[in-house]
Amino acid sequence: MKPSSCSLVDIQQRIDEVMQFLSVTLPIANAHTVEFYTQDVWKRFMAVSPEEVLSAVTPNSDRKMEPERRRTEPSGTMFGFCSHSNRLLDTHEFLQGAKAHSLPGLEVCMSRSDFLLELQGNWSKSTVLPGIVTELEADEFMNSKKSHEVQSMSEVVAGLARHSGVKQVIDVGSGKGYLSSFLSLQYGLQVYGIDSSSTNTHGAQERNRKLKKFYRVYQKQAKAGRTRGEATAQRGSEKVEPELKEDEDALCVDASRNESQEEEGLPIISSSPAAGRQTELSPDSEELFLSALSADVLEPASPRVPPSQLSDEEKERRKRENVERKAQSRRDGASDVFSPLTSYVTAETELRELITELEDAVMVGLHTCGNLAPSTLRMFVAKPELAAVCSVGCCYHLLSEEFDPAGPESLDRSCGFPLSQYLHDRSCFCGRNARMSACLALERVSLGQGIQMESLFYRAVLHVILRDHYGSYKSDRRVGNVYSKAKSFLDYVRRALRKLELDESKLSDNDIQDYHDKYRPRMAEMHAFNMLKVTIAPCIEGLILLDRLCYLKEQEDVTFSALVQLFDPLLSPRCYAVIGLKASTKRKTSC
Repeated sequence: MKPSSCSLVDIQQRIDEVMQFLSVTLPIANAHTVEFYTQDVWKRFMAVSPEEVLSAVTPNSDRKMEPERRRTEPSGTMFGFCSHSNRLLDTHEFLQGAKAHSLPGLEVCMSRSDFLLELQGNWSKSTVLPGIVTELEADEFMNSKKSHEVQSMSEVVAGLARHSGVKQVIDVGSGKGYLSSFLSLQYGLQVYGIDSSSTNTHGAQERNRKLKKFYRVYQKQAKAGRTRGEATAQRGSEKVEPELKEDEDALCVDASRNESQEEEGLPIISSSPAAGRQTELSPDSEELFLSALSADVLEPASPRVPPSQLSDEEKERRKRENVERKAQSRRDGASDVFSPLTSYVTAETELRELITELEDAVMVGLHTCGNLAPSTLRMFVAKPELAAVCSVGCCYHLLSEEFDPAGPESLDRSCGFPLSQYLHDRSCFCGRNARMSACLALERVSLGQGIQMESLFYRAVLHVILRDHYGSYKSDRRVGNVYSKAKSFLDYVRRALRKLELDESKLSDNDIQDYHDKYRPRMAEMHAFNMLKVTIAPCIEGLILLDRLCYLKEQEDVTFSALVQLFDPLLSPRCYAVIGLKASTKRKTSC
């Protein structure tokens, strides 16, 4: 079955398959790493050795081990788990199940190239993608990861705009404005970037001003290149004149590069891809599991303040700033520039109150965090002026769930999961720890990137110490990212106890070291268990994204919807876009 031909019933069947797999395996994803030793997590879930698991999950491992015989366990299994004890018996059966129930295994996703071909197939033969105003080299002003994302997504967004016959784009959660600026400068689209952080909005506005300098330089260079090309063609084999010297605008570019390096919140602009790489995420000091991940495993989350928490003064200030930015854009005479706006966006947001010049538009979101991604889809369905949507979500741990038995984070239907009526009728939930696990990147972790296992081990052993010597392991304070500052396990425990405001004199240095020595031989258990978590991660992400796709397919006026892999998962782990199209009054799609 072609992914583009998947019907609502097809998607519902895939959802059922994933839910069946997760009904057996989700407890592993929801087990808290902090409690790994205090709750004896390995023994609760595993009937195999950690060596067997690590051998099975490690690519090209030299340690090929046969599964151990366990005569005391019943023989019936489901996805490798014993039907009676719910413990893992067959690692290979589990891995095969996880692979089959990930998005690639379910065969429901389109590639970016296939989607663009299918999109173009609905146009006349003379129709091409929106003309490129000026060819920009994105890696000149973005790191390699962001450059890959922006270039890949912008071509798709431009195609959606051309297909829908619109020239406006609304970039929700626009952040630093990379995608918005690129769409406006490269494709000549009128882009409104909306972000809840005024810091991001100010930074995006300044960054766009500098990118326009690049834009002018590229225009001059392109014109000079065409002139030289024509002269070369006329001279035939004559020697080509040397390159033009840098003009004043080119020097401005170099100056802006140096200036960008000094200004807080602005990108380092460099023609060297290596120099352009930078870490985009600081470890979350409040979440151990997330803080133990390398920065490139997760997408950064921008803080969002709900309108109800804004003071009247702050609301008025944001409104005034938005009006001033629009006026400045009109004074500049640039109708196709990026216009950054500050607002907290929900499904109920009235776009015309934010954008008075709003026409029919494409709504996009590049790595919109938590509930903002489903809100983007709800807005697309609810607003007739939105002709298409392209949403790439991230930060699943920030989603709110309506049916989480651990305590609903919201009592209304504005929760981030489930979004579809199909999963809502089944009271589906994942759980916070499972959603945190879904943020992991299997492709990167498989190559040895992503999990700082020692920091997880330190925190789990600290939890044992807190239980044994302090009578409680609950505190209003959090340990946070103490590991990055600690020189040893002893130093880590001392720092943690001080941060928790506990009496560290209860323990001698030898007492602390004894705990480390006792549990160090069991560190392989934690390593193996977390590798199993990583293996389940794509299945949890798949359920969340299938829920969003199912939601679009449930809508009568959405004529086409699909999951499209936009990015290389090694460069950008959150690589899937949920794309939807409404019927065009000018040209109806046959998708």
